[in-house]
Amino acid sequence: MQILRFRVHLLINLLFCLACFLLHATPGFAQETAVGEYSVPAPDFGADTLALRKEAQIATENQFKVFYGFHFTDELKESGITFRHHAVADELQAWKPTHYDHGNAVAVADVDGDGLYDILFVNQIGGNELWKNLGNGKFKNITAEAGIALPNQVSVGAAFGDIENDGTQDLVITTVLGGVFLFKNDGQGHFKDITAEAGINVVAHSSGVLFFDYDNDGLIDLLICNVGVYTTDEKWPDGSYVGLQDAFSGHLHPERFEHAVLYKNLGHGKFKDVTADVGLEMNSWSGDATIVDLKGDGYPSLYFPNMQGNNHFFENEGGKKFVDKTDEYFPKTPWGAMGVKFFDFDNDGLMDLFVTDMHSDMSQEVGPDREKMKSDMRYPGAFLQGGMAQDKYVAGGEKSIFGNAFYHNLGKGKFEEISDRLGLETYWPWGFSVGDVNADGWDDVFVTAGMGFPFRYGINSMLLNNRGQGFLDAEFILGIEPRRDHRTHTYWFSIDCAQAPGGQGVEACAGRTSGTVNILGALSTRSSVMFDLDNDGDLDIVTNDFNSEPMVLISNLTEVKQIHWLKVVLNGTQSNRNGVGATVRVKAGNRTFTKYNDGKSGYLAQSVLPLYFGLGDATKVDRIEVDWPSGRKQVVTKDLRINQTLKIAETAQ
Repeated sequence: MQILRFRVHLLINLLFCLACFLLHATPGFAQETAVGEYSVPAPDFGADTLALRKEAQIATENQFKVFYGFHFTDELKESGITFRHHAVADELQAWKPTHYDHGNAVAVADVDGDGLYDILFVNQIGGNELWKNLGNGKFKNITAEAGIALPNQVSVGAAFGDIENDGTQDLVITTVLGGVFLFKNDGQGHFKDITAEAGINVVAHSSGVLFFDYDNDGLIDLLICNVGVYTTDEKWPDGSYVGLQDAFSGHLHPERFEHAVLYKNLGHGKFKDVTADVGLEMNSWSGDATIVDLKGDGYPSLYFPNMQGNNHFFENEGGKKFVDKTDEYFPKTPWGAMGVKFFDFDNDGLMDLFVTDMHSDMSQEVGPDREKMKSDMRYPGAFLQGGMAQDKYVAGGEKSIFGNAFYHNLGKGKFEEISDRLGLETYWPWGFSVGDVNADGWDDVFVTAGMGFPFRYGINSMLLNNRGQGFLDAEFILGIEPRRDHRTHTYWFSIDCAQAPGGQGVEACAGRTSGTVNILGALSTRSSVMFDLDNDGDLDIVTNDFNSEPMVLISNLTEVKQIHWLKVVLNGTQSNRNGVGATVRVKAGNRTFTKYNDGKSGYLAQSVLPLYFGLGDATKVDRIEVDWPSGRKQVVTKDLRINQTLKIAETAQ
C-alpha cells in the first residue's frame, strides 16, 4: 500500500500541473485543421502529459529490487512487416459502442518447421496476414501462399495447434457471423480449409478460441468463445454487420446470449459438439477463456471472464463433466472482465490468476491520478443487474470487483484477491501477455490498453515483478511508452466539409464550407505476444493495435547484461503433440520455476511457443520435471545447459 500511495501522490501532482491545460483539451478526438486540400496538424496535448508521467515513473526507480537497465525499441520498419489493422465501419465515422472495438489477435507458431517462429496478424477488414520469420528480426509476407487471409470476413481470434499429432501447427480463426475456420497445415506453411469436413459449424459473434485436451485422450479439442449478439442483419459496404445501438446492453437481453461451444476431437480431422454433454452451456458474455489444473489430477479446467457480469470457473471432473465452481474458488470476480491467465507469480509452485477488467473503467473517464485505482462505478444498478449497498451500485449483490483482480493461490483450493496490494490496477485494459522480460526468474506482465477513437490516449503497461512482492510500473522506464516518435494518435477517417457531413467528428468542419479535415484517433493496443523474436535469448513483444500498425518491440537485454535462460519445447507421444496441459518445473540452484503449458500467449490468441524460463543468477540447470497430460511423470537430468532450447519428448511408462 505504501508503494501505491507513493505512485498516487506523484500522479496527483502531475494532474495538478496539467489541470488547466487538460481542461481545455479536446477529449473526444484529435483533429487536423484543413487548409485547402491539405491538413495541418493541431498540437497534441498527449505528448506533454506522457513526458510528465515518465518523470513520475522514473522517480520510483529506488523501489526496484530487480534489473531494469534495459529497454525496448519499436523496430516495425526494420522487421519488414507492413501489416495494418483496419477497423469496421462502426468504429470509424459511423462510430457506435459495439463489441467490434475489442480488437483482434496476434498469434505465433513455426508454421513451416524451420525452427523460427512466424506471426499471424488477425484483421477486421482487408484480410489476415501471416508473416514468415526469416531470422535476424526480418519477416516476409506469405499470406497468399498460406491461404488464411479470409478477406471477406471480419476475423477476431486465432489459435495454433496440432490437431492430428503429426508435428504440424494447424490453425483456427474465428469471425463475426462468418463461421469458424479450421485450417490443416501441410507442414510447409500452406493451409487447407477443412472446416466443413471437420464438422465445425458455429456461426455466431465468435471471439477467443483455444485448443486443449479436456479428456486427456491425446487429441486436442477445440473451445470457441462466442460473445453474444451485438449486430443487426444489415451490412455496411465494407461487409461488416451494422452494430446494434444498444449493443452494450446485450447482457440484459437473454435472447442475445451465445454460449461457448466445445468440440471433441474424434481424430482424423473430425470434431463433435459436446458442449451440452459435458455441462458447459452457460449465459455469459465471454470473449475469451483459459485453462488450468488446480487439483493436480491432469484434467484442465476452464475459466471464462465475463464482459458484463460474474465470471465462471468450470472444474473438470475426470474429463467427463465440467461443474461450475466459481463461488467455491472465486466468490467475487471483476464485473467487466476481458483478459485472463494463470501463472506462478511468486514461484511457490502454485498457479495464481490475473484478470483484467475493461468495462468497469468505461463507467467513468478519469485522469492519470486515478488510473491505478479501482473504478468508482457509475453504471446504474439495473444495468449491473444488481442492487444497492452503502449508496454504491454492486452487481449480483456482493459478487463483483470493479477493476482488475489478482488471485493469489494459497493452496488447497483457496485464493486471496490482492491486486491492489501488488499494484496491478491498470486503466482501460484488454488482455495481457506474461513472460520474464528481464530473465530474473520472476514472470512480468505486459497489459495492452486504450480505447482509440473517440477517446483520449491510454497507455500500455509493463509491470515488472519485484521478486514476488508486487509489480512496478516500468513502461516509461523501459521505453515502451511513449510510443514510436512519441505519437499518441493516428489517422482514423476524413471529412469533406463541402458535403455537409454528418456523424462523428463533424464539429471539425464548423465554420468551413470546403476542404478536407482528417480526424485522428488515439493509438491503442488490443492484443500482444511475448517471444524471442530474434533468437538472442531475451523476450520481445509484438502487438496488434486497433486501426493502426502493430508494434515490434525488440529488447536489448542481452546487449547490456549477461543473462541465463532456458527454453523448453515439449513433444508429447501419449499426450497431445504440443504438450498442452503439461506442467514443467525447472530446478536451478536453490530455486524452482513452474510453468503450465496452456498456450495462452495473449488476449484472443493461443500460440505454440517454447516455455521460456529466466534463471536469474543460476549458472546451471539441475533438474526438470514434466507432468504430462497423460499422467506420466518425467524427470530429465541429462544434457541440461543454460542458454539453450531443450526439446523434451514424452517417454513411455
